[in-house]
Amino acid sequence: MPTISVEQSLLNQIMEKHGFVHDIGVLADQLPLLGTDIDSCNETVLDIEIFPNRPDLLSGETLARAIRNFIHHEDAKPDLEVVKGEISLTVSPELRDIRPVILGAVVRGVKLDEDDIDSFIKSLMDHQEKLHFALGRGRKRASIGVHDLSSIKPPFHVKAVSGNTKFIPLAMDEPMSINQILENHPKGIDYAHLLDGFDLFPVIVDSNDSILSFPPIINGSHTTVGDETRDFFIDVTGWDLRSCESSLMLIASQLSERGGIIESVEVTSHDGNIGNYPNGKAVCHKLPCEILDGLLGRKLTDDEISVAINRMGGKFISRNEGEISLEMPRWRFDILHHVDLVEEIAIGHGYEDLGTDVPKAPMTSIARSDGNLRRRIRDSMQGLGLMQIQSLTLSNDDDQFNFMRFQPVGEVTRITNPITIDHTLLRQYLTPGLLRLLSTNQHHNLPQSVYELGTVVRDHENCDRVAFLVAERSGGFAAVRGRVQAFMRDLGSNDYVIEKLPDGEGPWLAGRSAKVSVAGLHVGCFGEIDPFVAECFDLKVPISGAEFSLTNLETAISDPV
Repeated sequence: MPTISVEQSLLNQIMEKHGFVHDIGVLADQLPLLGTDIDSCNETVLDIEIFPNRPDLLSGETLARAIRNFIHHEDAKPDLEVVKGEISLTVSPELRDIRPVILGAVVRGVKLDEDDIDSFIKSLMDHQEKLHFALGRGRKRASIGVHDLSSIKPPFHVKAVSGNTKFIPLAMDEPMSINQILENHPKGIDYAHLLDGFDLFPVIVDSNDSILSFPPIINGSHTTVGDETRDFFIDVTGWDLRSCESSLMLIASQLSERGGIIESVEVTSHDGNIGNYPNGKAVCHKLPCEILDGLLGRKLTDDEISVAINRMGGKFISRNEGEISLEMPRWRFDILHHVDLVEEIAIGHGYEDLGTDVPKAPMTSIARSDGNLRRRIRDSMQGLGLMQIQSLTLSNDDDQFNFMRFQPVGEVTRITNPITIDHTLLRQYLTPGLLRLLSTNQHHNLPQSVYELGTVVRDHENCDRVAFLVAERSGGFAAVRGRVQAFMRDLGSNDYVIEKLPDGEGPWLAGRSAKVSVAGLHVGCFGEIDPFVAECFDLKVPISGAEFSLTNLETAISDPV
């Protein structure tokens, strides 16, 4: 989770401007109730850890806005104050397949003290990078550019250019072509993969045809924010409108907390649609009273709800026909479901004041029908030296099917509105999650031996499976076959059959894979992972493993207990 350091002097300055007293003791006592972990809170600096669901707290300025509502009970303003500007930005049609979402905003008249300029620029850049991580998913979904408005001449135009186009990128003194930037510039090396496969590249130019940005890679050198910068132009580009819009509003909000005035930019998108951004109007949410009362375990009055949601930066509108109307800021990217609104009200009201209760339903437990089988599977896996893990049930087509060469079983259960391209469906196999785990743990020594006993979703029905992987320099097919034989022995099966698996069926290396059947029922398969499959997960070590159907194992092998 991201950690930010905020100078107490900045918080004190913003609080005084709004007529509040900045009390460090009160801050240390109450801020954790908002859902942040304080690492340190002394007279000089506040170090806090921000949970991923609150990207609106990733700068000192936007955190100060939340503190005023939550601790000082300032009247919340879910609308972002935006005045209509005169600057326009036009996107060429060819950007539809390159970088389709492009937004802009202007902030003028930011007020800075001479002593604060360096720390402000550092915090602005730090906020930008944290948003790239939290909302932009490493600049995939959204990337942000902040420019000195005085150094560029509107109107702006976004167009696609060849890799031979040259300009002077940030932190460089000489012009470089786009191809050279992608190959040699530090930022180009880091993010070149986002533009793999493109022959044309997006650039933002002003009316003088000067390149001010090459998104999502680097800005032009001449637009660098400096000590004299007081007027800013912000561009946000990407593939996801919600991520881009939230990023734009949060950067603009940070500057407005410093006294800046936000102006809208008229954006003509690649399809000819015209819109003014940022759109500061709050989002209206409807929350059924039944859900609120049921989850909280008590009924709150309208006044209690109003106070609670105000502390969270929102506004209570009305209660009509069993439904509550609330307004929340548009930059609250995390508000996706009724449960999110209930959580906001619970935090604003205070969990300590929700009361206590006892369960109304009988809670007598009974053993699962497959409990003994699961216990024997875990005992066997642990006996083989494997560590149990639990990976995400959400996955994507590449991990589940394209990389693994697995075929979908029945219909795939997909997420209607996925937050990230990495989590677009419910998994059908466990092995991809184990490969992802090994990929993120390459800094640890070999061997690495893991297994998972978990649920997958096939044809919209839950199924249980078990899989294991072993990454080791020695071993191979003989080693994994020995593990599978020991596993089947531990389950009490002696009449299983091991047969050759057809080449190309699953992630297994041709000629080094097999399937396991019991009484004619296919229960699983095992083998060495094909190096081409492993490379899709950035793995370069020999890996072997297996995956079994728990349902078929339970059917084919009788319970000896």
